[in-house]
Amino acid sequence: MSEAHYRNLPAVHRLVDHPELKDSVERHGREALVVAARALLTQTRADIKRGAATPSLPALVQALTTSLAVRPRPFARVINATGVLLHTNLGRAPLCDAAWEAMAEARGYCDLEYDLTSGARAPRDRAVDALLVATTGAAAGMVVNNNAAAVLLGLAGLAGPKPTVISRGHLVEIGGGFRLPTIMAASGSPLREVGTTNRTHLTDYDEALSGAGLVLLVHHSNFVMKGYVAEPAYADVVACARTRGVPVMLDLGSGALLDTRPATPEPELTVPEAVRQGFDVICFSGDKLLGGPQAGYLVGRAPTIAALRAHPLHRALRCDKLQLAAILATLSLYQRGEATQQLPLLAALAQPLSALRARATAWQDAVGFGTVIDTDDAMGGGTLPEQPLAGVALAITTSHPEALVRTLRLQTPAVVAHIANDRVLLHPRTVAPTEDAAVAAALKVAITS
Repeated sequence: MSEAHYRNLPAVHRLVDHPELKDSVERHGREALVVAARALLTQTRADIKRGAATPSLPALVQALTTSLAVRPRPFARVINATGVLLHTNLGRAPLCDAAWEAMAEARGYCDLEYDLTSGARAPRDRAVDALLVATTGAAAGMVVNNNAAAVLLGLAGLAGPKPTVISRGHLVEIGGGFRLPTIMAASGSPLREVGTTNRTHLTDYDEALSGAGLVLLVHHSNFVMKGYVAEPAYADVVACARTRGVPVMLDLGSGALLDTRPATPEPELTVPEAVRQGFDVICFSGDKLLGGPQAGYLVGRAPTIAALRAHPLHRALRCDKLQLAAILATLSLYQRGEATQQLPLLAALAQPLSALRARATAWQDAVGFGTVIDTDDAMGGGTLPEQPLAGVALAITTSHPEALVRTLRLQTPAVVAHIANDRVLLHPRTVAPTEDAAVAAALKVAITS
C-alpha cells in the first residue's frame, strides 16, 4: 500500500472542524471529538493496510458521527406517559424535591461519617435507624443498597451455613432473571424446601425446623396464587419457629409504609402492619411503594438488626452518601406526615379520574387530534399484581403507530408512550403536571414528522 493512500486521510483538526460536525462539537465537546477522530483515523489506517480503499472525507464525517452516537453518555431525561407508575426500565419511583436537594447538599464534603459536635468518627447510617423506628414501629432498622442485598445479608447473617426453610410457593424470580434460589446459594445457606407450589401448611414448617438457621417468607408482592391454594398465616409461622429458636425473615418486597387505598382496589400489607406480626426481620424496597430512591431496608428486633449490622457483608452492601442523603430526606417526609403531598409516586397515585381526564383533554385541545379514553394504569415494578388502576389516556389513531412512538422517544425530552389496539396511548397519571406542555409540544412535532 503506497504512502499516498495514507496522505489522503485528513488531519485530525480538519476532520473535527468539518462544518457538518458543528452540532456534535456543541453536544459532546471538542475534546471528545478529537479523541474519537484519532481513534477513527487509527482504525482507518489499519483497514487501509489490510487492503481497504481510502474513505472520502464525507464518509469519515459520517463514521465519526455514528461513533459519537453510540458512545456512553449520562442518562437522558424521560417523560413517562406509559401509565406504569413504577416503570423499572425508566427508573421506578421519581425522586421528590427534598431528596434531590439533600443530594445536592451532600455532593461536596459532608458529615457522612463525622460527628460535628465531638469531632469523632460516626456511623454513616446513624440517622436511618431512628427514622425507620419512627416510621415503621420496629425496634431497630438499617439500610443497604437494594432489597436483593437486604435478602442476601439476612440469609448470610442469620442462617449462615445452616439451612433456610422456605415454601416451594415462595421460590420466586425477582426480575432480570435473578431467582431467589440463586441468591440463597450465594449466601451460603442451603435451601430446605417445604410444602408444594400451591399448598404449604404449618405442619410442613414445623417438621423442617430441626437444625434450621432461618425461615424465609416471601410476600406475594409480585405474583398471585389462585385456585386450590393454602398457606399458614405469617403470625402462626413466627410463633411456631420461635418455639424452636429459629428466626423468621419476611421479604415484603414492595415496602408500603402507608395504606394505598382508596387509590388501589385491594389493601397491600404495609411495613408497620408486618412489624406487629413479630418477625425477627423484615426487608423491603425503597424505590417501590415507599416512593424513594433505590434502597433495601431491614427492620425488626434490635438484637437481630445489630447482628446484621456487624456482619462483614454489610460494608460491601452499604449505601453511598448521595443515596443516603436521598433516603433520609424521603423518610423524613413520612416522619413529618408530608409523604402523600411531597412524594411524586404517592401524589400520582392519588390523582382523581376527573383531574386525569381534564389533563388528557387539555393535551387533545393543544394538539387538535386524538381521543380521550378510559383505560387502566398500573403500579408496575413487581407490585400490586392484578390490581389495575382506573385511568385515562389520550389515544391517537395513526397508520404507523410504531413510527409515532419512536419519534416521541427521540424528542428532547424523550416522551415514552405505548401502543394498544393499534393506537398510541399517552397516560397523564405518570406525567408530572409540570410536563404537560412538553408532552403537547412533542406530540405536535411527532405527528407532523
